[in-house]
Amino acid sequence: MSSSRPLFSVAPHELWRGIRTTVRSDVFGGALLLLATATALVLANSPAAGWYTSLRDFTFGIPELHLELSLGAWASDGLLAIFFFVVGLELKEEFVSGRLRDPRAAALPIAAAIGGVIVPALCFVLVNLGNPDAMRGWAIPTATDIAFAVAVIAVVGRFLPPALRVFLLTLAIVDDLIAITVIATFYTESISLPWLTLALLPLAGFGALVQRGVRQWWALLPLAVATWVCVHASGVHATVAGVLLGFLVPVLPTVRARVRMPGGAYEGLAAHFADRWSPVATLVAVPVFAFFAAGVSIGGVDGLVSAVRDPITLGIIVGLVLGKPIGILSTTFALSRIPAIRMDETLRWPDLVGVSFLAGIGFTVSLLVGELAFGQRSIADEHVKIGVLLGSLIAAIIGGMLLGARNRRARLRG
Repeated sequence: MSSSRPLFSVAPHELWRGIRTTVRSDVFGGALLLLATATALVLANSPAAGWYTSLRDFTFGIPELHLELSLGAWASDGLLAIFFFVVGLELKEEFVSGRLRDPRAAALPIAAAIGGVIVPALCFVLVNLGNPDAMRGWAIPTATDIAFAVAVIAVVGRFLPPALRVFLLTLAIVDDLIAITVIATFYTESISLPWLTLALLPLAGFGALVQRGVRQWWALLPLAVATWVCVHASGVHATVAGVLLGFLVPVLPTVRARVRMPGGAYEGLAAHFADRWSPVATLVAVPVFAFFAAGVSIGGVDGLVSAVRDPITLGIIVGLVLGKPIGILSTTFALSRIPAIRMDETLRWPDLVGVSFLAGIGFTVSLLVGELAFGQRSIADEHVKIGVLLGSLIAAIIGGMLLGARNRRARLRG
């Protein structure tokens, strides 16, 4: 008499732990983002284009709170605030207890990030010198997409030094901080001071609760949403609210603000919230934004050729593919000549060349900046999407091939 086998060979909590580990993996996040992008491109260039456009442009909300938005705008203004909340948590962790705590250790990737912002912006400006209206897009090729870039290095760089991934992560995190500052400073046309002042009340309430160790969603979520609503109504891009909320969460465990781990140890609330909200950002926020943002009608070969001839598109491609690696490598080389600053001994310049190209994958934030610069559904915004997609694809292929070759050599040596 044979006994029946259970449906699952592992306990439910072990199964859930495995699912969460998969969701948080670099490869899974990048693959999901790629799937959402490809789906949007296929729909926008198929007989279903009308359905896709009507879905993206479907509008609902509360006009009195300046919240009558299309689905695409809800994704870029609302869902991306969750992504930037996680970014805010990670940034604060890095500055308080992580890689950015030691200025000497963080100097090289920080300098690389700054160079990787300045040079692509200059490339875009130089290409568009004769087009003053295009200058609003100078910041589009300055961003690095963490999800895509880290996913590529996770796939092709298994045998490369761990310090290389740390360099890329630090660079991308600082890049995000610069991007947030640029959005708040240069892409806010008018600010309503009453709404901005009103946002301080729920923001202060959120900060007071997390400092006291409160982590119940029913207490924190209404304050977070109220902060987002007020910041959005003020004219400042609402994703900034997510970063501010993330910055308020304590990193180091205190007597009040702590979470007991299964092993009996304590961790701060920032790590706890990042662990809880990262899957939401990976599974929902970023893929949904990509689905609505990346759907550009290319118009066949003629449309693609016409778009590439646009200085806006060309400036983005040059900035991402050439400006990023030139800026990153030049600043890293210059700073590494200073005796007090040393590069990690396991890093090699060919590895850094490959990583500098991966930093040219400027997907999520680049698309967001393009929408802010030229407005959704404008001709310029459509060309921005083509430039970002082509530039990111070229940068990913070059960086992936370089690091793949280095990875094969490292595997043979190992």
